[in-house]
Amino acid sequence: MKKVLVVMGSDSDLPALEPCMETLKRFSVPFSVRVCSAHRTPLVAEELSRTARERGFGCIIAAAGKAAHLAGVLAAGTTLPVIGIPIKSSTLDGLDSLLSTVQMPAGVPVATVAIGGAENAALLAVQMLAIGDESLAAALSQHKQDMAEKVMRKDEKVSTAYNN
Repeated sequence: MKKVLVVMGSDSDLPALEPCMETLKRFSVPFSVRVCSAHRTPLVAEELSRTARERGFGCIIAAAGKAAHLAGVLAAGTTLPVIGIPIKSSTLDGLDSLLSTVQMPAGVPVATVAIGGAENAALLAVQMLAIGDESLAAALSQHKQDMAEKVMRKDEKVSTAYNN
């Protein structure tokens, strides 16, 4: 199975990324986690993205706040899909991060999830890997069924309590 490379711009982003790692673990998807700054360690970022495919990764998740260029820098150096997670920052509530992540020039795509959308980033990575992995696709189908059943149980509880 291909691995997922999870890269954060700062270790202060780690708490926001915990749902990502928990979701990857839930699906038994192997992953590696790194701290790398697009601005402070650009050569490391370039090396990570350039060698990711040969190191067995199937996609990259990149999380950064403020001037969130990490996902774009990583996408520039690889042909693997890159998923950007804009991290909520102290100044503009993450809007700066969202715009920095989503506004990529033609030819350098970055799939972008919501501000702080670590769980969805992991699920999107799992969906990408499931394209060539039937057991992972089956696990995703079961996950969707479990979510639906949970909502149906909540509906039944609320309906029972408030409908005459």
